[in-house]
Amino acid sequence: MRSFLAALAVILGLLLSAAAVPAIWVDRNIVQEDGFVALAAPLGKNPDFQKRLATAAVNSIDTGGTIPAPVAALVRPVLEKAATSLTGLPDYPAAWEETLRKSHRLNFADPSSLPPEADSSTSLTLDVAPLVGLAAKQISSQVGVQLEAPRQTLVNIGQTGQRQLIERVSAYAPLGYSLALGAGVAFLLALVTARRRWKVLAGIGVGALALSGLWTLASRWAADAVLGTASGNEMADLFKREFVAASAAGFASWTLAAAITGAALIAAGLLLRVVGGPARRR
Repeated sequence: MRSFLAALAVILGLLLSAAAVPAIWVDRNIVQEDGFVALAAPLGKNPDFQKRLATAAVNSIDTGGTIPAPVAALVRPVLEKAATSLTGLPDYPAAWEETLRKSHRLNFADPSSLPPEADSSTSLTLDVAPLVGLAAKQISSQVGVQLEAPRQTLVNIGQTGQRQLIERVSAYAPLGYSLALGAGVAFLLALVTARRRWKVLAGIGVGALALSGLWTLASRWAADAVLGTASGNEMADLFKREFVAASAAGFASWTLAAAITGAALIAAGLLLRVVGGPARRR
């Protein structure tokens, strides 16, 4: 009976772990602002994405209300040059990070608090206002006319309905911590009730190895599913491709840690059997 309860507890712990680990990763790296910024920050170093993003930011600057028409024609080459040089400015990394923070708050905010132009029933958006402000500052210093940067500049990067997915992820991802606690209790119960604890350790280790492989396959399937949907927006598709690659690499480190932990538990179980065997015979 004790062996049956221990086996049941191990199975329960593994099932809870299967859902807990991905949920915790999503919460820490996507739902939480600091994790999202750390994960997405390297995207700003992609040359193609930098160029498209800088062009979108510069093109959103309205010079009609601040620059006379005869001068506006002369400003156009300055705008085009700014689009190519924006990413080389010393303040670009800070502006890109602030862009990610503002975008995260926009997409993960309460729908009732969103501005009218950010329809909560449509796609995900980037708020590139910090980059626009940086470009406006650069252009103002070159033409000698103060340009006003908008407080918000939205660029769609997703497809219809994806904001609802974000809302569901935000609601359920934090539950991973409770699931992890339940898994820990189940494993502890298995160790307490088992007649042969080495079997419990080895069983948990084998399960961890299996989960590592399962998570790897699920991650690849999710990545392929996301990349298989084209939005028709080159910048959006580029952002999606780079973000998915960064997410897959980040989660891969967790699956590797799970595999290493599983192997260590198997070794510990076998060692316990070897050490404990002679003691039981005496």
